[in-house]
Amino acid sequence: MITNNRLDKYFGPSGNTAGVILIIAGLIMSYYSVSAIVIIFIGAYIGFTSTGTSIDFDLRRIKFNNNIFGIISTGKWMNVEPGMKLGIERSNISWRTYSRSNRVLNTGQKDYRIFIYDSGGNKIMPLIKTGTKEKAKEELEELAGKLELERK
Repeated sequence: MITNNRLDKYFGPSGNTAGVILIIAGLIMSYYSVSAIVIIFIGAYIGFTSTGTSIDFDLRRIKFNNNIFGIISTGKWMNVEPGMKLGIERSNISWRTYSRSNRVLNTGQKDYRIFIYDSGGNKIMPLIKTGTKEKAKEELEELAGKLELERK
């Protein structure tokens, strides 16, 4: 059984909004010009590209992937080894966008992520993103049981 977990938008919230606006503008322009399809594709790339992880519990492997256009998944599978561990960390990600008049828009996102660590204790990749610490602990217990890994 494979589960897919979406982590973040690749271009952040501002890029997501800009991509949707480009798609809408491209759809309106396509009435007048066929070349507006290029704008629609650019908007779809910016608006829907995201990052995530795939976890295959049957074959005990994980994959960090980039979902291009939100559909095409790219990444390399990595086997889960017995010495690996799982842990929870608080994530504080912020995006900064500048307007043409040099005004700054700072957008932040605080959440909890479950990471997988190698046998030396080094962080490999995030697996799951949750909003609260309690939910992260529940997901950690479930994931540790399915992958048969220790908790950090």
